Amino acid sequence: MIKVTDDICIEESEITEEFKRAGGPGGQNVNKVSTAVFLRFDVMACASIPLEARKRLLRLGGGRVTGQGVLIIEAKRYRSQERNREDARERLVALVLRSLEKPRPRRATKPTMASKRRRLDEKIKRGGAKKMRRTPKGED
Repeated sequence: MIKVTDDICIEESEITEEFKRAGGPGGQNVNKVSTAVFLRFDVMACASIPLEARKRLLRLGGGRVTGQGVLIIEAKRYRSQERNREDARERLVALVLRSLEKPRPRRATKPTMASKRRRLDEKIKRGGAKKMRRTPKGED
């Protein structure tokens, strides 16, 4: 069981881990031992995470979420399988914790007078530069 908060725990049965060979440093060991970990977590099937947080978790997952709503975390930073496994679980917990934070609602604001003035000044300046490129009216 992975404890996220006092109320939220992810059961071992809700995640699956697949081990593959990882590239990078490690010498001969990297060619023999499957140290990379692919952790799969079905987000919508986890009942202990509130529905709103699950939806945010799917958004936070981005390209790591499959069409079926399975979050895949790949960990191959370390040379040992156990350390990569811990890393994948830590990253899962971090993502779940981020999804639990409710985003602050955006408050619509109006542009300040100074920003409006700067915008208009810039338009006038740009128009003046373009006017200087024109051929004079008297010459043809």
